[in-house]
Amino acid sequence: MANVERKTVDKSPLKGIPIVWIIGGPGSGKGTQCELIHIKFGFRHLSTGDLLRHEVLSGSTRGTQLYKLMSTGECVPYEIVDDILAEAMVAKVAKHSTDGTLQGFVLDGFPLDLEQAQAFEKDIGSPKAIIFIEANDTVLEERLLARGNFDDNKTSIEKRLHNFYTKTVPVVEHYGDLVKRINAERPKEEVFADVQKVMESLSDPVSQ
Repeated sequence: MANVERKTVDKSPLKGIPIVWIIGGPGSGKGTQCELIHIKFGFRHLSTGDLLRHEVLSGSTRGTQLYKLMSTGECVPYEIVDDILAEAMVAKVAKHSTDGTLQGFVLDGFPLDLEQAQAFEKDIGSPKAIIFIEANDTVLEERLLARGNFDDNKTSIEKRLHNFYTKTVPVVEHYGDLVKRINAERPKEEVFADVQKVMESLSDPVSQ
């Protein structure tokens, strides 16, 4: 493992709290659906990318170590990603333990591949549902180009799509019936109507 310090995290407060993974290609609208889930269902929206960037910007020893990895294009070890995720989740539980507003966690664009999925299950726990927001390549490319971010160019998009199909789609195949496929080639409100059905089924005794 790369030289990044690990922290011991008491994960017991996370026991029994539902976790949902949101998977989808670049431009599929994962972040939008995660925010809608947060608003409607009280699930806290977490993005590993945001958490890693926040740690780097914090100036901590671990953040400096992460910066050295990330700035050279190296992957952050999954155990470190899990440490940071667990810390954020436990902090959210502590913050909202008395007001009852935390109903679960929704992880944005997670996991990236099967190895990361299995590491998460070992370190933190298993997802209660996996939602696959899917759209064809043409739709994804058009959305990304229209968005106009600095990294949304044709070459970058092709590489990201390739990584998605070779690394992330096998997660969908591995988890089988736990994965709920939702067509994202529609307005976000229509997509969320189907996402909402999945979320509501999590508390349905028949679906357990």
